[in-house]
Amino acid sequence: MQEATRILFNDFLDRQAELNGIADPTAKFAVEPSIQQKLIDKRQESSEFLSRVNIIPVTEMKGASLGLGIGGPLVSNTDTSGNGTRQTVSPSNMDDIEYECRKNNSDTHITYALLDAWAKFSDFQTRIQNQIVKRQALDNILVGLNGTHFAATSNPVTYPNREDVNIGWLQKLRTDKPAHVMDEGAKVAGKVTYGPGGDYATLDAMVYDAINGLLPSWARGDTALTCFVSFDLLNDKYFPLINKERDPTEQIARDTIMATKRLGGKAAEDIPFMPQATIFITRHDNLSIYEQEGKRRRHIKEKPERDRIEDYQSSNDAYVVEDYDFACLIENIEYAA
Repeated sequence: MQEATRILFNDFLDRQAELNGIADPTAKFAVEPSIQQKLIDKRQESSEFLSRVNIIPVTEMKGASLGLGIGGPLVSNTDTSGNGTRQTVSPSNMDDIEYECRKNNSDTHITYALLDAWAKFSDFQTRIQNQIVKRQALDNILVGLNGTHFAATSNPVTYPNREDVNIGWLQKLRTDKPAHVMDEGAKVAGKVTYGPGGDYATLDAMVYDAINGLLPSWARGDTALTCFVSFDLLNDKYFPLINKERDPTEQIARDTIMATKRLGGKAAEDIPFMPQATIFITRHDNLSIYEQEGKRRRHIKEKPERDRIEDYQSSNDAYVVEDYDFACLIENIEYAA
């Protein structure tokens, strides 16, 4: 590490100590709750998808979900002229859905060479923080979509998509609401098929049937429902549309369709790390990440024998679907000629 970089890095350490009210940031410390909230905000700002889901500090490690979903209908009438009494109903979903925050590590290192390169810029400290925050945001999406179980020691070789780091949104739906999961059709065992020889002629028909067959009546028409779709399926639907020369008028129409992708009448969104052959239908604000307040830990240390600094962070996290009435899943999707 160059001397000029050393001065900037020491300033970074001093700033971390000041923000968290500690004497030595190179010893393990608990991140201040106000700083923890700012880190959450930064993660959400770094990702379009995460900016639309809930990341919420919670006090307890485990308990009932906060019920941020919309819930069922509220409207009713009561004749109070006699003994009738009006009864209140919570506007949010208060189903008995349990959450448990599990300790997840985000341990990173930055080489001296990269720090020396960043030392030329006035936002040196911000670059260090942003490098870590952006990766943590992507990891939240990765685990939220692929996590199936929690292992005390995860195995990235066996589980490259971090399936063993935590229990994600899709797995919560599979476990807690299996009636809202379509994973097999009538034509091929273990597959939901579309195409000339499939259970459905098109992906649109498949999504339309899933929404109308799996979701309750008050949830089906929700305009905020979005289809989170694996790239392979969106490619199957839209590649033939762009793989052909068209006259200018048709090209304008095509560009409009490509800019507003839809499946089964709902907006379709391709997000990072979505498992292949999968469509997850829900609202953005129906997905939450709970992070236990006051339990984010951090330890920054220098590792001269490896020519780098190391930043060890951990937090207790839970992935929650707030209201299962507004969520369904189609998986094992396959084209049938």
